Amino acid sequence: MSALRREEPETVAVVVVTYNRAGLLLRMLGGLAAMDRAPDAVIVVDNASTDHTATVLDGVLDLPLQVIRSDENLGGAGGFHRGVEAAFEQGFDRIWLMDDDVVPAPDCLSVLLAQDPDESDCLMVVREDRSGGLVEKAALTFDLRRPWRLKPKTAMVETTYGTRSAMPERVELQNVAFEGFMVRREVVETIGLPDPSYFIFYDDVDFAIRARRAGFRIWAVRDAVLVRQLDFDQQHDLSGWKGYYMYRNLFVVHLRFGENAFVRAKPWVIAAGVIALAPLRGGRAEAKNVWRALKDARRMR
Repeated sequence: MSALRREEPETVAVVVVTYNRAGLLLRMLGGLAAMDRAPDAVIVVDNASTDHTATVLDGVLDLPLQVIRSDENLGGAGGFHRGVEAAFEQGFDRIWLMDDDVVPAPDCLSVLLAQDPDESDCLMVVREDRSGGLVEKAALTFDLRRPWRLKPKTAMVETTYGTRSAMPERVELQNVAFEGFMVRREVVETIGLPDPSYFIFYDDVDFAIRARRAGFRIWAVRDAVLVRQLDFDQQHDLSGWKGYYMYRNLFVVHLRFGENAFVRAKPWVIAAGVIALAPLRGGRAEAKNVWRALKDARRMR
């Protein structure tokens, strides 16, 4: 979407969600403070941390900090819902979503704000690890049309380009992570807030799909650098609590956004396969997880 933009600088609120990672949060806030273009607000949602997160936040003096302390752990989805809501209600022009385990390059915000104003309603940084390796897993294609694609993410920045230098200056995306994703307030006005019912996983995918279906394009900006402080660990225990949310929320995305009846039927196919293979894999707990996930996903769709 394009629109006439006002000439004065846009205001930017950073929204950070944190839970029991005070050391990482301190490093992340230090990165925000070191940027050459300071944000106009940093809204930190503390998801009922029990470590020394409160002490870290009380000691921040060099940022325009706002702290929302939750009485319970709302998960990433609930935290981003509250943070984006607060930023939107305060009237900020752009909202920049961050996790607590990343550090922006000093010019990261400046690079994002220098993009063509008529093509920057939704922008994504490009993440790297601490050694400079490209680890951007945002999807170039997220297929909700072909039912035989068990995993809808069929291409991502990291695997397509390999290195940052091999990328064009801008790459169009079909989904994002809430880890360096920036949106204009018009996007929130149009599609609403992040859905807190996801708790963790796929809330960012849901938001990106809604944005694209409303006509907004999403661009990864090659020269906007965000450094992850932890290695990616996406091999979660599918028989544990994270596995439940991974299955449930994957199913919800298919039920809500599948482009035909066959894709919307995929959750039943996946669940049946997991249950059928459980005796061979010793995965009775995973089978229970996937069955509960399917039932709960149907209520969320």
